[in-house]
Amino acid sequence: MRVGILTSGGDAPGMNACIRAVVRGGLYYGMEIFGIQQGYEGLINGEFVQMSTASVADIIHRGGTILQTARSIAFMEDAGIKKAYEQLQKHKIDALVVIGGDGTLTGAQRLNELTGMRVFGLPGTIDNDLAYTDFTIGFDTSVNTVLSAIGNIRDTSSSHGRTTIIEVMGRQCGDIALHAGLAGGAETIMIPEKSYDLDAIVRKLQAGRERGKRHSIIIKAEGVDISAEDLAKILAERMGGVEVKVVILGYIQRGGSPTARDRILASRTGVRCIELIREGVNNAAVGIKGDTVVDYPLAVALAMEKDSHLEYQRICDILL
Repeated sequence: MRVGILTSGGDAPGMNACIRAVVRGGLYYGMEIFGIQQGYEGLINGEFVQMSTASVADIIHRGGTILQTARSIAFMEDAGIKKAYEQLQKHKIDALVVIGGDGTLTGAQRLNELTGMRVFGLPGTIDNDLAYTDFTIGFDTSVNTVLSAIGNIRDTSSSHGRTTIIEVMGRQCGDIALHAGLAGGAETIMIPEKSYDLDAIVRKLQAGRERGKRHSIIIKAEGVDISAEDLAKILAERMGGVEVKVVILGYIQRGGSPTARDRILASRTGVRCIELIREGVNNAAVGIKGDTVVDYPLAVALAMEKDSHLEYQRICDILL
């Protein structure tokens, strides 16, 4: 049995732990594992390398991905997918494991539909925007990175009596903002899934200042339909010239050593993926629900609708 593995799309902390789990799990069950460099682009170009136990030594703690990643325009077309399949046949690959987000898993599903290639998706993205799994690999690390930044920014905001808007990643999913804002005690959390009321935000900030609070932290997800700069300008004007600063955390949220939670999630899902391959499953997306590792056919997993975490929103309304 020959298994290929690649990482695609944006990197996420824990991808290396997941690669390690797939490689060592596969070798444990007598499989040959081939790493594919540069995601789907490398797959099309035939960038295969056979992997051993030593290939994944001392990587469980490293951020990024040792296989590297790239976004492939060619793989979005049927012709590119067919070229990729030709490479898989050339290298006698029986099953392909992909680690990435929605676009990565959608590409794997299309490869399966078009060619019949056995494919398996593992949820590697900081955005936590895959509906079939409670958490994605890299999300917990990203939230903790934001949480650390909130603490640092709060110190200087308090010293200067400022309101600070911290913009976080997540595309159209507000999970990073929601989780980090709740854990970090932000005064306001703005997410794409919930409409915002600027007047209500101003009232809350002013009420805080009236009771002697010197600083305020606003967490804004990047998918909210107002720029952080425009929001800062509006708030400063409505609050009588109060200083409002903007901090856009950017790619710092993708880097760093993965948390224990992300390493364990990556290890559990990676091994389960190998077990599904051994069982003869044709295609699957592997994730976690509660504390149970789950798997669904790719088409089913990708068709699921994302939970808006209404309970988290309710708690934020009470506490913030």
